Amino acid sequence: MTDQLVLFSAGLAAGSLGGMLGLGGGIVLMPVLRFGLGLPPALAAGTCVVAVFFTTAGGSYRFHRLGMVRLRPLFPVLVAGMCTTALFSWAFASLAVRERWLDLSIGLVFCGVSALSIRDGLRPSPQSDSAGAVAPTPDSPVPARVAIGSAAGVFPGLLGIGTGGILVPAFAYLLRWPIKQAMAASLVCFCINAAVSASFKWTQGFVVVPIVLAICLGTFVGANLGAELNRRLAPHRLKVVFGLLFSYVALKFVLSSFEIRI
Repeated sequence: MTDQLVLFSAGLAAGSLGGMLGLGGGIVLMPVLRFGLGLPPALAAGTCVVAVFFTTAGGSYRFHRLGMVRLRPLFPVLVAGMCTTALFSWAFASLAVRERWLDLSIGLVFCGVSALSIRDGLRPSPQSDSAGAVAPTPDSPVPARVAIGSAAGVFPGLLGIGTGGILVPAFAYLLRWPIKQAMAASLVCFCINAAVSASFKWTQGFVVVPIVLAICLGTFVGANLGAELNRRLAPHRLKVVFGLLFSYVALKFVLSSFEIRI
């Protein structure tokens, strides 16, 4: 019973953070699964991406209800992301036997997320301070959206983790979408990518079902809460805190790849 409460709490925290910042919640779940429960990297990645699907599904639904999702501009991103997610999900089975490389890859990705979060928190743009306005989504070139979607499909397919740290800055700064819409769009895109990745990892046998059920309940509830908080709060101040958390988690994964524990 205690373990189930811990997993539910981890899912609740992951869902809340994911829904608030347009992330998948893997930044919370992966350390819990990998170091808290001691799952091997491949099982942790597979279990995480299934739970993250529920985070992104709950957050996407809530953002859609709030009128912050524009589906038509996202179509090229979604299609490209699905294709690359499927491709790299297929490649995951061969990488799963190389556990150190998996830990190192996840750690390096988290380093990038950390740097982007801290930078955005310390140097917020005027639009990132708006608490809840829903602004129009500017037009952007289709090739740019295809490129962003293709890049976004690599990490959930290959590593079982999210791409909010890539999608949110890409939408906000490359395509110049308002930050709130960028976060909402990130969750929608990753929801589709996570569904594809989770399907592959489930059939490949990299999902621990009893663990994922407890987490998923928490992530779904938390994602709705996080999306509502996103509407009400300016997120840039929280990004510094999360960036520091990302730094610590990234360090754990990188050092774990060299069999060093902290």
